[in-house]
Amino acid sequence: MKEKWIHEIRQALKDKSDRKTRESSGRFFKKGEEALVYGVKMAEVGKIAKEFSKQLKMHSKQDIFDICEALWRSKYLEEAVVACRLSESLHKKYEPSDFKIFEHWVEDYVNTWADCDTLCNHTIGMFVMKYPEYVSELKKWAKSSGRWVRRASAVTLIIPARKGMFLGEIFEIADILLPDKDHMVQKGYGWMLKAASQAHQKEIFDYVMSKKAVMPRTALRYAIEKMPEALKTEAMKKEPSV
Repeated sequence: MKEKWIHEIRQALKDKSDRKTRESSGRFFKKGEEALVYGVKMAEVGKIAKEFSKQLKMHSKQDIFDICEALWRSKYLEEAVVACRLSESLHKKYEPSDFKIFEHWVEDYVNTWADCDTLCNHTIGMFVMKYPEYVSELKKWAKSSGRWVRRASAVTLIIPARKGMFLGEIFEIADILLPDKDHMVQKGYGWMLKAASQAHQKEIFDYVMSKKAVMPRTALRYAIEKMPEALKTEAMKKEPSV
């Protein structure tokens, strides 16, 4: 039965693929980091995911997670996005034991910023809002040797950060990631700080100012993007040379 659903999801994606979308997908990724794609517009992927979420509603959470696992394993971006939407649709049924499944997907399957952010912003972000004690696990991710796991530690907190949650943990994760040389990790924690600035502008500004001498400019620019112009100008001032 699960094989039938996996086949139908893949067929639906193939039916909506086109050469132009496939060939232009590379512009969203740095050279050498391109995603494996069928060439389906993300709006269409979303519609397909929504339709299959409805059809699979009466199936068990484990069956749906098994389908997600197979989709992740293919390494196709569109299949990963469908898997993310399916797991997100189960958020009311999340249990603490599900964290290990999500961690496995991050560590073993995520391989672009796109599938990292789709999984972490929604599925895992919803999970940690439901089970806040698991935010401590994100601090472990921040120390991982895997670039996408490190990015995941930050982007999981985007939606909670907008709601004003986990400010202390956000600063702890930012501190761990501060010296990171990977541009995708820098963008990830900069985005986390920017999201937190929506509810805690002064605290984030003060943090950025206290770290600006060592914070990479990429992360700094992301962090202050939503702030008033006067604060942005202040944050971007070069330190006077000694």
